[in-house]
Amino acid sequence: MHVTKDDSTEPTQDAPQAVNLSAEPARGAGTPSAGRPARRAVVAEDEALIRMDVVETLTEAGFEVVGEAGDGERAVELATELRPDVVVMDVKMPVLDGISAAERIGKAHLAPVVLLTAFSQTELVERARDAGAMAYVVKPFSPADLLPAVEIAISRYAQITALESEVADLAERFETRKRVDRAKGLLMTKMGLSEPESFRWIQKTSMDRRLTMREVADAVIEQVGGASS
Repeated sequence: MHVTKDDSTEPTQDAPQAVNLSAEPARGAGTPSAGRPARRAVVAEDEALIRMDVVETLTEAGFEVVGEAGDGERAVELATELRPDVVVMDVKMPVLDGISAAERIGKAHLAPVVLLTAFSQTELVERARDAGAMAYVVKPFSPADLLPAVEIAISRYAQITALESEVADLAERFETRKRVDRAKGLLMTKMGLSEPESFRWIQKTSMDRRLTMREVADAVIEQVGGASS
């Protein structure tokens, strides 16, 4: 799968570049390789038994838990100091609650946050989203609940970070994210890719062809979306 580009002219948003869907994109682009270093995690939970359970679950899944905290203030300190790949944090904690801590971590662009909660009210989910949490898990949970949420959080955070580094203007960034999300959905439906694989293909194509991710997304929407309408 590749994007064809005429080097004699610069691409424009009004004329998206052609996308050849005849070749299958490389699979597994969104999964970690066996030889890469263990991803690092911080776990913040004021109930020691639950914290131990989370640490054990992450460790067995190949993560290195580099810090543990019993309150939100300490969780922010550890995230600032250690810059982990993910923070798994309870909502209800002393000193500083998990949602407020997630907001601080998110504003400082320190790490993706997965929130643990014993409540599933819509208001709490909205607060968690507004605070910048990438995912949340309702207690009681199993490894089958926690680990996919952690992977989703890491993947979404990487995508958002990549888009933010490409687009400075906030309004333009929002529109770019919408178009990339739509293009990812089309690639997932058309090519049977996972969400991380779809994003990685868009990202790699933009780098290989010296296009922005928005231009690649527009090309996918124009051709795949048009063909399926």
